[in-house]
Amino acid sequence: MMYARVIVDVAAGQINKPFDYAIPDELSHLIRPGMRVIVPFGPRKIQGFVWKVAESTDVPNVKPIADVLDPHPVLTSELLELGEWLAKETVCFLITAFQSMIPAAIRAKSKKILQLNSENDQLPPVLQVLFQGKHKVEWDKVPKEKGTLSLVKQALEKNIMEVVYEVKDKTRKKTIPAVKLSREVRDQSLLDVLDSRAKKQYAVLDYMRNHSDGKSVPIQRVMEDLAVTRQVIRTLIQKNLLIEEELESYRDPYENREFHTFPRPALTEGQTNVLEPIVQSLEKKEHVPFLLRGVTGSGKTEIYLRAIERVIKTGKEAIVLVPEISLTPQMVERFKGRFGSKVAVLHSALSSGEKYDEWRKIHRKEVQVAVGARSAVFAPFENLGLLIIDEEHEGSYKQEDHPRYHARQVALWRGKYHGCPVIMGSATPSLESYARAKRGVYRLLELPERVNNTALPPVHITDMRTELKKGNRSVFSEILLEKLKDRLQKNEQSVLFLNRRGYSTFIMCRDCGYTAECPHCEITLTYHHNDRKIKCHYCGYEEILPSLCPECHSDQIRFFGTGTQKVEQELTKLLPEARVIRMDVDTTSRKGSHEKLLTSFGRGEADILLGTQMIAKGLDFPKITLAGILAADTMLHLPDFRASERTFQLLTQVSGRAGRDKLAGEVVIQTYTPDHYSIQYAKHHDYEAFMLEEMGQRKQGGYPPYYYLALVTIAHEDVVQVMKTAEKIASYLKNSLSPETKVLGPTVSPIARIKDRYRYQCMIKYRNEPNLTDILNQIAARYQKEMAADKFFISIDMNPQMFM
Repeated sequence: MMYARVIVDVAAGQINKPFDYAIPDELSHLIRPGMRVIVPFGPRKIQGFVWKVAESTDVPNVKPIADVLDPHPVLTSELLELGEWLAKETVCFLITAFQSMIPAAIRAKSKKILQLNSENDQLPPVLQVLFQGKHKVEWDKVPKEKGTLSLVKQALEKNIMEVVYEVKDKTRKKTIPAVKLSREVRDQSLLDVLDSRAKKQYAVLDYMRNHSDGKSVPIQRVMEDLAVTRQVIRTLIQKNLLIEEELESYRDPYENREFHTFPRPALTEGQTNVLEPIVQSLEKKEHVPFLLRGVTGSGKTEIYLRAIERVIKTGKEAIVLVPEISLTPQMVERFKGRFGSKVAVLHSALSSGEKYDEWRKIHRKEVQVAVGARSAVFAPFENLGLLIIDEEHEGSYKQEDHPRYHARQVALWRGKYHGCPVIMGSATPSLESYARAKRGVYRLLELPERVNNTALPPVHITDMRTELKKGNRSVFSEILLEKLKDRLQKNEQSVLFLNRRGYSTFIMCRDCGYTAECPHCEITLTYHHNDRKIKCHYCGYEEILPSLCPECHSDQIRFFGTGTQKVEQELTKLLPEARVIRMDVDTTSRKGSHEKLLTSFGRGEADILLGTQMIAKGLDFPKITLAGILAADTMLHLPDFRASERTFQLLTQVSGRAGRDKLAGEVVIQTYTPDHYSIQYAKHHDYEAFMLEEMGQRKQGGYPPYYYLALVTIAHEDVVQVMKTAEKIASYLKNSLSPETKVLGPTVSPIARIKDRYRYQCMIKYRNEPNLTDILNQIAARYQKEMAADKFFISIDMNPQMFM
């Protein structure tokens, strides 16, 4: 008797361990680690992952596995190992780590179905009876005798049939009606089976003989190619000359798009020098982490494409991670244009069914390249030759809920496992990565010049305090407005960046000082002009805009601050002839809208692209000659030690959108703190100098890369409970950790209340603390009951990117 150690689908502390189940004899040849199974757990049956298969168990009265959900493991042995590492490193449950690696469609409750891939007479008699006149049979209807299950296994191995899941959340495999020739027609002359006067029917059978190669052909294609009606095909089906089938079709988000093959540009000397060490490590099958620092427009993407070409030639696979917001059609186009159908694309704008189908292409080894946002780092490739992280400094590579992993860490883990290089590319690498490259932990590669030797655009800094003194209360400084008018006259394009959606930041009464706050979070509500509502961007609360102050009933209630909606309105007043496209969360929430807006801008259907940070990177339009940053200070004064770094990175990225082709570009930065070093260094595109200054600041404050950080946040509806628990956790940490480690807090979080929960936090700064993850796992386990029973919430973040 064999036993399976199963991680069951219940995220709770006392269940965060493998449970032993007996493998019934009829399933013994099927079960392998990484498969999903149905197991009895208490009074119910639930899903779980087979973690290991063992020959013995210490548990008395072991229950048997009820069912198998997968013909092949959904998690490879590598991903199972990675899941264990992830659960420990990010302080989460094993099941949470495993679930994060597979698409949502197969996490749902699914109905298991056997689907016939060939004719019934190819099946053994027992199964012929089962499928009598049917194309699909529910797994529940299959007799569970050992002999029958062996016949099913053999038929699956011969591909006579396959297991499919019809998922209850409507994520089914997409099928289209198709036909194929019956055996009778295949073995005889057409004139023997059909009257020659039925010309259209004869034409269909002749077409099927010459074009189908014995396989199914979509009915729609037959109708279009021969200009026949569906009735002709229906008649042939009734005569048993054609067999009707459902043909599986992938939901391809890009099926209506033609991808043109771009000419491969000749590499510059700089690109050739950078590519050489990458190619060497590919040939030697070495795990080398490369940090590629290349100014905007220096041709980093071409380096990625050339490296992937090498990987594909050797029969290996590659994963390319790009930040969610820069998964622009342009990026997809370049990869699809170069590698065609060898590419699967994974990102959040796809429907659940599309994601499932793209994942299955990878799982079935039908593609060799996966391009996607953060979660694509778990693509189930088994022969990885290269991992690439574009814009490696981006905050969206960090997952902010369980498991709180950073895609960079996972990519480096997988690179080490497969013994292959990892390329991290950016014009403005994160300080941590750059410091590692300088210490030799990563290998530094640099591209200091743009591809066609165009100069980086000159940057003008405008002091908005001076504009106010001149009496200019507009969002636009005089110089920016002049330059926008100039671009309109020259028929060139401009990009305007503002990191705030909505109409204005908050509303305030000028008489009594009242500001509208969210009743559930300690944050002001943002005004949205289109539906005249004030909304909370944290919990989604919204209310109608008051016409009078709720406190003093004055009508002096006014808007303060500026959002993208308000800028768009002001633009249409000041430049009525300008065609403006606005891109923010509000205008791109519908599927495909992001792509439509960018395509329209690329075709020259608008003069100005106005947006939030989704337009800051990845855009490459030759007619953009002006980039304007309306408020460079929005991120500078946040309570976050990375505020200066993020400001510098964003200013550099937006500046990089201008003058990428033959036309020269210009940048205008509007700010109230023009002397801040991050703005001054961004003006001169001087990453090295910024880096030195910022490293000095970090050393003084004791922040990364000089220390590692961990953040423990405690939240509860009762403020006294939060304070008590936070104190207990802080004192436990201080007693358990080494004296060199600093435990700061507990203190109130920067946003003191979200969704009616009060929030306190403790920050841990450490250099070397080998037992830290064990201690934090103990804290999580200690409060597990309270978290499950009450509205208690404890979050542990090992590499925090957000401190709000």
